[in-house]
Amino acid sequence: MIISRDSQPAFLIRMWLRLLPLQLIVMTAIIGFVVGVVGAMSVLLINGDFNSASTAPRVPPVVDYGVHVAAAPPTAISPLFTPEVQHWASKIVAWSKQYGVDPNLLATVMQIESCGDPQAGSGAGAQGLFQVMPDHFQANEDTHDPDANARAGIAYLKGSLIAADGHPGLALAGYNGGYGVIPLGWSGWAQETRLYYTWGTGIYLDALRGQSTSASLQDWLNAGGVNLCQQAAQRLAPAPTIAPSGPVG
Repeated sequence: MIISRDSQPAFLIRMWLRLLPLQLIVMTAIIGFVVGVVGAMSVLLINGDFNSASTAPRVPPVVDYGVHVAAAPPTAISPLFTPEVQHWASKIVAWSKQYGVDPNLLATVMQIESCGDPQAGSGAGAQGLFQVMPDHFQANEDTHDPDANARAGIAYLKGSLIAADGHPGLALAGYNGGYGVIPLGWSGWAQETRLYYTWGTGIYLDALRGQSTSASLQDWLNAGGVNLCQQAAQRLAPAPTIAPSGPVG
């Protein structure tokens, strides 16, 4: 069919009208794509993670603990903990019952913090088995007394569990870095807190699984924990006894 020049404008208008729905669909798709890209970039810029979004997750690695943390606590700590922490096993179970916290979680904190050394101290001023800062103790409390130290340390750990909605790994991060680090996620943590989370969750998960050894605990020992345990072993060793001297002759 040959279209005359006079009828070409009318033909073009009819074609444009017929293709109008398709044009609207294409335009809507383009606008949606642009809005999505701009929105995603805005979220990244607001969160401050534009450069690291692909490499630094905002939450720690997911850990499947296998059991609910509110389950009835065990009546003994796992055998995987070092002998220095095992020295306090009966005390840990008693504190667990007194304060309502899983003894294996308490043993995990003690393992990393002091390896069972009641006289342990840090350059920042943390004291005792659970490395508690002095301002968490009551007046006239001995910061190195095991029961007083446990009371203060477990109180802070329970507060961290509440802030972490019961998640043990996040609670361990909060115990190390303060409650304020919990909502920051992995990308907002200092390297020390990341290591604390990694070692702590690994040790605790191995304990819950009933394992007799822990690769995470060994990693902690290899990273310098062995020195802490050697110091603890020396301080927990019984004092030498002097045999009474008998009569001469």
